[in-house]
Amino acid sequence: MSPASAPTFLETLPLLPQRLIGDALRSLGIPEAFAAAAETAVAAIIVFSLFAGMFALLSLIERKVLARVQNRPGPNRVGPCGILQPVADGIKMLTKEDVVPVSADRLLHFLAPVLIVIPSILALGVLPYGREWVPVPATLGLLFFFAVGAMTELSIFLAGWASGSKFPLLGAMRAIAQMVSYELPLILSATAVVMLSGTLSLPEIVEKQGGWTLGFLPAWNLFTPWGLVAGSIFFIAGIAEANRCPFDLPEGESEIVAGHMTEYSGFKYALFFMGEYLGLFALSSLGITLFLGGWQAPLPGLGFVPSYVWFFLKLAVVIFLFLWIRATFPRVRMDQLMRFAWMFLIPVALLNLPSAAVWHYAGGGLMGWLACGPFLVLPYLALTIHFNRKLAQSTRTYRFAE
Repeated sequence: MSPASAPTFLETLPLLPQRLIGDALRSLGIPEAFAAAAETAVAAIIVFSLFAGMFALLSLIERKVLARVQNRPGPNRVGPCGILQPVADGIKMLTKEDVVPVSADRLLHFLAPVLIVIPSILALGVLPYGREWVPVPATLGLLFFFAVGAMTELSIFLAGWASGSKFPLLGAMRAIAQMVSYELPLILSATAVVMLSGTLSLPEIVEKQGGWTLGFLPAWNLFTPWGLVAGSIFFIAGIAEANRCPFDLPEGESEIVAGHMTEYSGFKYALFFMGEYLGLFALSSLGITLFLGGWQAPLPGLGFVPSYVWFFLKLAVVIFLFLWIRATFPRVRMDQLMRFAWMFLIPVALLNLPSAAVWHYAGGGLMGWLACGPFLVLPYLALTIHFNRKLAQSTRTYRFAE
C-alpha cells in the first residue's frame, strides 16, 4: 500500500466502534465466530443509524428545496427555521391510530411495511463508503444488491393484496409493472461496468476507477462514452425504481389514491416512507460506486481528505438532483412510462454493451471515443425518431362538452 493511501485515524474512525466491541469480546475468550458476528451487527447498526438520521434530515431538506423552487417558506414553525419538523412528524406518526380494514389479512398487512425496509438496509450494508469503510465485504456485492432488491416487489404486492381493497391492489400491480420494467435497464447499465471491471465486488469496482486521465481528469466510468450512456440510463431508471417524480405513478392521487399504501396509517405508513427514502439512498450510493468513482477524490492532491467524506458529498449532489427533478417535471402517464422503458431505455442499454466491448479492445483514449461513437450516436438517433413517432400516434384528444 502506498503512503498516499495508507489508513489514518480519520480514515478508520467509522470502524472504531465495531473494532472496540470485537477486541473486548475476544479478550473475554469469546469464540472468533461470535466476535465477528458482533462486529458485523455493530457495523449494521452504525449504517442504519446513519441513514435513518439522513432520512429524517432529507424529509426536511426536500420540503425546503421544493418551497424555495415554488417561492414559499416551507416548514418554519417547529424549532428554529423548522429544524425540528422531522421530530414532529415522527411523533405524529407514532401517535396516529393504526387502522386495519375489516377485509384485510392482519398478519400480512403488518408484515408488508416491515419487509419493505429490510431490502434497503441489507443493500446499504455491502456498499463501500470509504477506503477502509466497507460494513460487510462481499465478493459478489453487486449481485447481492440486486438480489435483495427483488424483495421490494414482493413487499409491495403483499401490501396491495393484504389490504383487501381494489385500489391498493391496482396500485401494487402498477408499481410492480413499473419496477420490473425499469429494473432491466438498471441491471443492463450495471452489466457494462462488470464487463469492463471484470468483478462483481463493489470495492474492487471502485479501485478500478482510481488514477487520472491527462493528469487531472478522474478515471471514473462516467467519463467514458459507454459509461456516460450507462450512467444516464442508471440515473433515469433509478428515478423510476425509487418511485420519484416524474415516475411516481404508483401514487397517482387522482387515479388510485396512494397506491399500495392507501389502507395504511400511522407508523406503518412511516415505514413505507422510510423504505422509499432508504431505497433512494441505496440506489444513489450504488450509482456513485459504479460510475462516479465511489470514495475516490475528484481532483489530484485531495487525498488528505477522508475518503468517506467524498462519498457522502457525491451522495448529497446526486440526492439534490432527485429533488431538483421533482420540483421541475410533471408526472407522466402510465403508458408513456412503460413505452419509454421498453422502446427506448432497454434498447439503448443493450446497444451500450457492445460499445463497452469496443472501448475495451480499442484501448480507450481518443481512439476509443471514435470507435464507440457509431455504436451509440446512430442507434440513439434512430430510436429517438422511432420513439417520438410512436408517442405522437398515442397522443390523446380530449373533448369537452360545450
